[in-house]
Amino acid sequence: MAMTEELRWLYKPVPAPDQIARDAAIARQKQLIKPEGALGRLESIAVDFAGFQGKEQPQLDRLCVRVFGADHGIAAQGTSRFPQAVTSVMLKLFCEGGAAINVLSREQNADFAAINLGCVVPTEHPDLIDEVVASSTADFSQGNTAMTRDQLALALNAGRRQSTDTDCFIGGDMGIGNTTSAAAIFAALFDLEVSKITGRGTGIGDVVLTRKMALIESALEMHRERLGSPLAILQTFGGFEIAALTGAFIASVQRQVPVLVDGFMATAAAAIAGTLNPSVKPWLLYAHLSDEAGHKLALECMEVKPMLSFNMRLGEGTGAVLAISIIRQAINLHNKMLTFSEAGLPIAD
Repeated sequence: MAMTEELRWLYKPVPAPDQIARDAAIARQKQLIKPEGALGRLESIAVDFAGFQGKEQPQLDRLCVRVFGADHGIAAQGTSRFPQAVTSVMLKLFCEGGAAINVLSREQNADFAAINLGCVVPTEHPDLIDEVVASSTADFSQGNTAMTRDQLALALNAGRRQSTDTDCFIGGDMGIGNTTSAAAIFAALFDLEVSKITGRGTGIGDVVLTRKMALIESALEMHRERLGSPLAILQTFGGFEIAALTGAFIASVQRQVPVLVDGFMATAAAAIAGTLNPSVKPWLLYAHLSDEAGHKLALECMEVKPMLSFNMRLGEGTGAVLAISIIRQAINLHNKMLTFSEAGLPIAD
């Protein structure tokens, strides 16, 4: 896929996290009153944030949460238990504060907003950010790409505009039909068997799951000649919200802001982002293992490990915001525990 001038920003390289700060944080961990490594992953999380922020003792005070919503043309093939009207309803509920992501975001004092990339059933709310690309992506099972090149650029740049100077960025998703798009993206990007990467999404039964897999198989074959680059894969299978997440992730990292990646759809966006611009990869942390079939395989292909496994598959960014509590405690332990010398204890050789 030829690159237009307006998307060249996607490839702007990002410096690696600060190694001097990481080394200082590692040295501090060795001085804390505990056996080295006794706090496991909590120790490495603190070291990661030291590298992100370029200081031995990092903070996590400012959290940005953005949920991107859009409808998918593939939903016309009956791949979900729910009608597309649900996307519109949920975007409004996000603005009214009644959804799971709102509850979790409030507990973390996060800067929260919802962004509308396009719904079949129009929706409005004073707090809803309007970045409508179209009412829906096209149905990629019918020979069309999910997005035109112009639509892809609009969605990527909409995500870019949501990046901000913060301590951590979380992107959530909402869109009936989006697990079909994400599964197709993973299958194309990593050359995976469709049956191994495709799950039940909203809880579909065996008949619909079989149809969903067949649609993806057929579309992969139909579009095979188009799938030569990550952007081409994203354009072919959508959706607008996955593209917006991709743009938001890359733009956030270019600000040297770490990204905490949520579940199946957010991981698809992260996979595209990291393949497009490998320099963003060290800045992406993976919050949890989704209960959506195929997420474990996708994470293995990306050679990354999630922090939590709570059998969640809601999306919205919920798993990532939940993991913020763990990250904050990791940083608190790193910053507030006494060192051996402060406690008047000798360090064993």
